[in-house]
Amino acid sequence: MLKKSSLALLGAALFLAWNGLLLLFLWSRPGSLPSPQHPQFGPDSRLLPAQLLQLAQDAEAELRLQRDLLLQIQQLGRLQRHRTPKPAQKTPKPPEKPAQIPTTGAGEPPVLPVLVLACDRSSVRRCLDKILRYRPSARRFPVIVSQDCGHAETAAVIASYGAAVAHIRQPDLSDVPVPPEHRKFQGYYKISRHYRWALGQVFRTFRYRAAIVVEDDLEVAPDFFEYFQAVLPLLQEDRSLWCASAWNDNGKEGLVDAGRAELLYRTDFFPGLGWLLLAELWDELEPKWPPAFWDDWMRQPEQRRGRACVRPEVSRTMTFGRKGVSHGQFYDQYLKFIKLNDRFVPFTQMDLSYLKKDEYERFFLQQVYSAPEIHLEELQKDSGRDLGAVRLQYRGRDSFKALAKALGLMDDLKSGVPRAGYRGVVSFVCRGRRVFLAPPSDWTGYDPSWS
Repeated sequence: MLKKSSLALLGAALFLAWNGLLLLFLWSRPGSLPSPQHPQFGPDSRLLPAQLLQLAQDAEAELRLQRDLLLQIQQLGRLQRHRTPKPAQKTPKPPEKPAQIPTTGAGEPPVLPVLVLACDRSSVRRCLDKILRYRPSARRFPVIVSQDCGHAETAAVIASYGAAVAHIRQPDLSDVPVPPEHRKFQGYYKISRHYRWALGQVFRTFRYRAAIVVEDDLEVAPDFFEYFQAVLPLLQEDRSLWCASAWNDNGKEGLVDAGRAELLYRTDFFPGLGWLLLAELWDELEPKWPPAFWDDWMRQPEQRRGRACVRPEVSRTMTFGRKGVSHGQFYDQYLKFIKLNDRFVPFTQMDLSYLKKDEYERFFLQQVYSAPEIHLEELQKDSGRDLGAVRLQYRGRDSFKALAKALGLMDDLKSGVPRAGYRGVVSFVCRGRRVFLAPPSDWTGYDPSWS
């Protein structure tokens, strides 16, 4: 391209130079051009026609030479263009392959990612340190940290883990339009928006078939991964289950049997706080995902649809996040006392088929209603050591709340479902004794007005 420009400039210069020489030649010829003072302009101008004719002939000859020169310049330019090599064409890059989703070989356990939802807690390090410490395989359990809020300090903490975690960022950090009466709940709207985006990334962009969801203020137990790996097949086989949780809402130190950490239960209450779901469930929930209060929305009959979750006797997560959008609701009274399991249980080597609906209801309900019914006063005065299971019966909402409060249980209900309850029954330990807080045996279902 540079050579072509230089050639054009050379041609233009030659053209101008030639015309200048032509004019100089014509002016310099004797008698070729009369000056204004020449006598020819006077009355005696008989030589003028002949001189003009000669001038015209000379000009025509010079123009022919100029034309020939221009033709030569054009031919030279064409020759140069043919000789100048064309710039090398860049080979187009092949389209980039989509991000490879980690997979395992045939017969190996499936890939089960851990989605950590983070915002502005730099203490996410405590969460990630334990996850990475207890993770048995980076290939089978990839960690994805989804960050909302755009908090720089938290982002730096997450980035410090390098390739050990995948760091994704929720792109919309704007305020969410809310009804005037919900302005103080803006945080809950942002959390719900973040959950929807992050779960969409896991199941739509990365195309995983299941995922464990934790928040940035949770610490996990040594057998956290072992537990979820073992219960995953249950969710895949038993469609009456829709989640598995690491959390026991009534998991305070004195309310669980720490020596029976292998015990697992079905519960009608959605626990959250470290939970497993399948992609099929996200297909169902995503189109109607709520703008706020997503966890209570999950507990509504329209979403639960009679399905249950698996939960442990001893929690496999504990929360250290007193500060948050809930302003510490329940934390000082319940959450900070939750016992985190501290010994490894080999769940994948155990037969968990007893958790399938038909078998579970057969033995669980028989165990509950064969236990002798006692009154609260008897339970409170008895040491309970070396004694069998007993049953406390409630007959209405107020009765349940009074008993739960007296026993140190969480007494709130969501759509009529008690925390950790199954078919209205809450199982816990009091003074070393197994206790079932249960409705009458002719129980027919939950009453949503009990909320």
